[in-house]
Amino acid sequence: MERTKLSEADIKNALAGLKDWEEKEGKLYCEIQFEDFNEAFSFMTSVAMMAEKLDHHPEWFNVYNRLKIWLHTHDAGGITDYDLALARYIQQRQEFIERD
Repeated sequence: MERTKLSEADIKNALAGLKDWEEKEGKLYCEIQFEDFNEAFSFMTSVAMMAEKLDHHPEWFNVYNRLKIWLHTHDAGGITDYDLALARYIQQRQEFIERD
């Protein structure tokens, strides 16, 4: 994967496959609501582990059962494949929780 800023067309195409994600102020953005704080914190922990593996960390804000996430690559000045990879992982984790 490269930390090269993606084109608007690439971002638009990627967003078509990412449920609940949008581009907002040059960043990928998603808001997730959980059953309670424990579920939110557990989710954040799993995402943190993947972020560490990717060496690519989200901006996020958590209050009780709500989580807001912004993804972008500071070095590239925009959205890169790293942001899309982390967004896809987040979506997969969210879908897993929703199935339970």
